[in-house]
Amino acid sequence: MTMPFQVTILGSSSAMPTSEKYPTAQVLNVLGRFFLIDCGEGTQHQLRKNRINYSKINHICISHLHGDHFFGLIGFISTLILQGRKNELHIYAHSELQRYTKFQLEFLQMNDPGFPIIFHPLNFKKAQVIFEDKKLKVTAFPMNHRIQCCGFRFDEQAREANIIKEKIKEYEIPIREIKHIKAGADFICESGQIIPNSELVIPAQTPRSYAFCSDTAYYEKMIPALEGLDLLYHEATFADEDLKIAQETYHSTGTQAAKIASLSGAGKLLIGHFSTRYKTPDAIFSQAKAVFPNTEIAQENSTYQI
Repeated sequence: MTMPFQVTILGSSSAMPTSEKYPTAQVLNVLGRFFLIDCGEGTQHQLRKNRINYSKINHICISHLHGDHFFGLIGFISTLILQGRKNELHIYAHSELQRYTKFQLEFLQMNDPGFPIIFHPLNFKKAQVIFEDKKLKVTAFPMNHRIQCCGFRFDEQAREANIIKEKIKEYEIPIREIKHIKAGADFICESGQIIPNSELVIPAQTPRSYAFCSDTAYYEKMIPALEGLDLLYHEATFADEDLKIAQETYHSTGTQAAKIASLSGAGKLLIGHFSTRYKTPDAIFSQAKAVFPNTEIAQENSTYQI
């Protein structure tokens, strides 16, 4: 049975919400672990619309401190307080967000939220593992924006192969040998016969991966952190004809997002964070697809399986 590894797009607009789109927010479900990635205005509404239980979100990653990426956070925390949450909430962000959030809670007379809020400051100089357990590893890595900004990579941990139960009985495999076989060893019977590992196990599923890159100028230095991804979300704020504006504001064009996907060997590219100056993202999409054919527009309220 394949366990879930999927991202739901809650918001994909840049700078300002529109009548049709919300600022940046995504939820990644990795094997039942829910990570909220950025938290723009309207995130709570979108969570409800997509029937995602607030209480399942124990980790929040905030890429940078521009309002369209975190203005929804205090409202989300306030709702958790009203719901009587008890579990820890981990927030991975610029260290200044802790001070800002503390002030807001004090102002709202919510000094004691009733559950631990644990802040983890990001490193904006080099890639750093910010969360890891037996099933998942999360790495934050610096990008190139007007202010300090990080992207996030999520990697499923490699799993052991599953031994075929019937083979244990057939070859009288001792329990002490099962661990070695799962790790890739052949089995030698008492008669000296060698049973190849491939006959004894069902190979584990190849680990899956996803990365989130918003906001950033074209930045090849982050490619080592993106190598071999199954799915890459990369901002594509501007069309090629507005390259100068993209450079001035430290954002990317669709073509540049596609180049990053190509150079990093990504399997698929999602683009979003389109400037509201465009009535449709068609031109940006066409320009990206010309460079990296397996490109899609990130559609709000859509879930992408990885």
